Amino acid sequence: MGRGLEEQRFVVLGVLRRGAEQALGFGDVIGRRVGAHGAHGTAAQALAGRAGRWAWVTTHVWWVTGIAPIVRAVRERIPVVVQRNSPGRRAAVRGLWTGAELVVTLGVVLLLLVAHQLWWTNRQAREGAERQVRALQEDWGRDRGAAAPVDEPPEGGQGDEPGTDGRSGRQPQPPAPDRAATSVTPAAPRAPRWDQAYAVLRIPRLGLTAPVAQGVGKPGVLDKGYVGHYPRTAQPGQPGNFSVAGHRNTHGEPFRRIDRLRRGDRITVETRDAVYTYTVDKGLAQTSPSDSGVIAAVPRSNVRTSVGYSEPGYYLTLTTCTPEFTSRYRLIVWGKLTAMRPR
Repeated sequence: MGRGLEEQRFVVLGVLRRGAEQALGFGDVIGRRVGAHGAHGTAAQALAGRAGRWAWVTTHVWWVTGIAPIVRAVRERIPVVVQRNSPGRRAAVRGLWTGAELVVTLGVVLLLLVAHQLWWTNRQAREGAERQVRALQEDWGRDRGAAAPVDEPPEGGQGDEPGTDGRSGRQPQPPAPDRAATSVTPAAPRAPRWDQAYAVLRIPRLGLTAPVAQGVGKPGVLDKGYVGHYPRTAQPGQPGNFSVAGHRNTHGEPFRRIDRLRRGDRITVETRDAVYTYTVDKGLAQTSPSDSGVIAAVPRSNVRTSVGYSEPGYYLTLTTCTPEFTSRYRLIVWGKLTAMRPR
């Protein structure tokens, strides 16, 4: 209804305006025609001009007075939105924004921590371990002429290959476990200082070369990429169980792939006095971290009592965490001493 009224008003005002313009033009025409007849024509022309101008002014007044209500009505119909944030709403928006910034910052920090653990610690530990291996080899090279003699190894020979007699090249029969444990007792090496690297462990199958240090503490040994020797277990080449531990993930992760070792794989332990060769014999895929039987002098699991050994001998035990990136269980690899070569 209102819209139709406005349209009618616009039409009427338009007609009036056009009529005024026509009247103004008609007055000018009449004035010019009458002006040709003298003074009377001049007066008539002036009168017609004033009439036309009066009609034009009147029309414009009607136009202004008619359009003003329409403009006001249009303004009243257009909603004017005024945004007024209450203090509570502003506080909520500010809180959400701050929370989003904190989440993003936390994500970046966690990403940096993961990169540090998985990349930087490995790089740093491996470089340090390689420097330590070179330092040990240089030190042993200087003292090679003054190295103390060692006793004969267990039957199995002095050659590089396990079970080979270095003097004759013959393949002797492997000794019985009790004979191997009692027939030879290599000279006990000097007790290494705590956290001191004193040996080098090599696993050719895995391409691993790592220094061996006394103790299994994380800051002083394992986190440096070293292999740690369990205190109160045998030293390399000595009767009993030479037991060591290493990280499986991060900090050099020297024992990450020991689950790939198979029976018959060689592991060598090089010290100042000799190079000892152990041969992988058995393994335990999973056991409890508190299973101390796996590093006993005669290793046998206390959790799975059917796994392990029952006779004294010259053993090597490798231990690490499993599954990867956890420390819930322990993975065990056992080997036996099969050869010893003096330096």
